[in-house]
Amino acid sequence: MRYFLIFALTLLSVVSFFGFTGDNNPVNPSSYPVSFTSPKELVVGEELTYIVKYALLNLGELRFKVVAKEKMNGKNVYSAVVYMDSYNGLPAVDLHQTYETKLNSDYYSEFFRGIVKGKDYASYTDYFFNYAKKKVHVKKGKVNPYEVWNDTVGHADKMCQDGLSLFYFARMGTGKRHVAVVPCLVNEKRVNTRINFYDEVQKVRINAVNYDIAAVRLDGHTDFVGVLGLTGDFEGWFTDDVAGIPLKATMNLIIGKVSVELTSWKRPGWNPPRYKQ
Repeated sequence: MRYFLIFALTLLSVVSFFGFTGDNNPVNPSSYPVSFTSPKELVVGEELTYIVKYALLNLGELRFKVVAKEKMNGKNVYSAVVYMDSYNGLPAVDLHQTYETKLNSDYYSEFFRGIVKGKDYASYTDYFFNYAKKKVHVKKGKVNPYEVWNDTVGHADKMCQDGLSLFYFARMGTGKRHVAVVPCLVNEKRVNTRINFYDEVQKVRINAVNYDIAAVRLDGHTDFVGVLGLTGDFEGWFTDDVAGIPLKATMNLIIGKVSVELTSWKRPGWNPPRYKQ
């Protein structure tokens, strides 16, 4: 079950995590600019909590936070973090991981850090992107005491997403019908994620809200195939407003589906928008 949560993060990061269901009116592929403007807004202090489920079993939580906004080279850069924790008492599951990202004004990754807490020590993976020099610096090692296991420099001829930055990138693109084929760096490998965005407003219900929510949908596919039969196909629903907050998602495994659903939020002055017919 450990891998259910790992993949849930990768996807809810935008989603390479929701089971793909197809569409009767598919979007035609189109070129997608590296840079784009969006009416969506990220807010420092925003905190979103999700529950991860398999069948009737609650596996754990994902907690996303936007922690800072700063200027780098004259442009806005947001810092965000996600905490991924399994619930106590699950058999053979004790998962505690933290992922950090810095997003540039085009909503691509400038920096990524992943920390995995093991029984005896915590390990880390860092990506430092330098797009001007078309390089990415990768460091891997151990925390406390600090130790470097691997220190390499690779090629980055295009701006890339990490697992967490993809979550925010997808949010910024919702509500408009288009296709994005997005380069990602996952486990030090370059892969692509295709995201199909739709503009039809639908009503969606989640347990944390007692009314129909106005939402828009996206689905897509990643290049890689994960463990336990994770196909890389995903589907999710996001609020149809300036926040573009993910409401719920599902993803497919050989043995069934795993779901991710919003359970609580902190964003000043915000509540999920009501669906209006």
